[in-house]
Amino acid sequence: MYKNDNIWYPYTQMAESSKIYKKRIIKSGQDFHFVDERGQKYLDGISNMWCNVWGFNENNITNAMIDQIKKIPHSTIFGLSNLKSMELSRYFLKLTKGMDKIFYTDNGSSAIESALKIATQYWSNQGKETKTRFLSVKSSYHGDTMGAMSVGYVDLYFKKYKHILFPTVTVPKPIGSRLDVSNREIDTDRVIEKTEKIIEENSDKAIALIMESGAQIAGGVNIYPAGYQKRVAELCRKYNVLFILDEIATGFGRLGNMIEYIAQDSIPDIACFGKAITGGYFPLAITTASRKVYEEFEGEWIDQKHLYHGHTFSGHPVGCTAVIENIKMYRKNKLISKIRKNSNLLVKRLTEFNQFPIVSNIRGKGLLAAFDLVKNGNPIKSINGAPISMFIIKESLRRGVYLRSLGSTIVIIPPLAIDKDSLEIILNTQFEIVAEIYKSIK
Repeated sequence: MYKNDNIWYPYTQMAESSKIYKKRIIKSGQDFHFVDERGQKYLDGISNMWCNVWGFNENNITNAMIDQIKKIPHSTIFGLSNLKSMELSRYFLKLTKGMDKIFYTDNGSSAIESALKIATQYWSNQGKETKTRFLSVKSSYHGDTMGAMSVGYVDLYFKKYKHILFPTVTVPKPIGSRLDVSNREIDTDRVIEKTEKIIEENSDKAIALIMESGAQIAGGVNIYPAGYQKRVAELCRKYNVLFILDEIATGFGRLGNMIEYIAQDSIPDIACFGKAITGGYFPLAITTASRKVYEEFEGEWIDQKHLYHGHTFSGHPVGCTAVIENIKMYRKNKLISKIRKNSNLLVKRLTEFNQFPIVSNIRGKGLLAAFDLVKNGNPIKSINGAPISMFIIKESLRRGVYLRSLGSTIVIIPPLAIDKDSLEIILNTQFEIVAEIYKSIK
């Protein structure tokens, strides 16, 4: 690390991490590799924090972004508009069935905050001021800003802030799908029964129920059983509660579907997108709203029904350009089909981890997989005195791959367009690290 490095790194205990592993200084990228200042390559095993699609080579997206920067780098949509934000709105709504309007932000947490404010004002504009409460699914994660933490509370991450978060009502999470268990209908029925009771009891006060679409990721990688999300959507309609879906990490192919809520047959009132939508090349996020929701914001200026929310970089033309070109590349390269083929490889290779007694609860869908490391029924928290997450970073970098875990939950979340050989390298590296962990503690 540079001696004059004054960065406060996210989710990092810097005093400890610097003793366990040497931080690499990334200078460039090539294919699906980070390249450090010494020319050493590290295969991206985490999609550059879950957002990278195409790797780091020049492509139509980066070239189009350069062209747009030359025309105008940023053009506000406060009282004006710009061609790229308008073009993307038309383009994006063709993908997102049931949605009618787009609100632009610049990161996933902000997209969630926008959704929460839209949902709140939706009821306020109708004079229904008793609607003051959000419902969420236990162990969900929706981001690190105040509202996002409130509706996506993960104790491990947010307990230091719990006393200042606004109260929410949680519904139980389903028992997720596992590779070795094919039928969860009985468990799902029980969860839905409890969920319906909570929604019904809170329907007069509930603004919306918000949940991740298809799977929970940061809260522990919980892949929903078939039919669960559709049934929750139906309950929200039944009890007149808005339904908000978070596809920031799970949409655009991560679970094997372009728009996950369409595959789940669960059209929401509001949906949020981010991460992979720009290919991972630019900070831009999108909150979409249905016609039913948007209509409550139309009126005369004196009615004060318009949305009181906005960001400096809303509708950023460079980011919008990236999304437009990214969608074109998805189609041209038949990426969803490729993801599904690689998913078959991933699932097949995951069975190899069953040979380790410390591995449990293997699950996967699309290009997302996870399993837990446990000993005597308890999570493995450290190896040779190092927190397990730091140990995995150290050992993966030593092998020329960059991996991170969610504590004792091992996550496999490669770039979406990754080639078969690179995916095999990521899995082989993860296998070697798990073998080393097992050898250290058995």
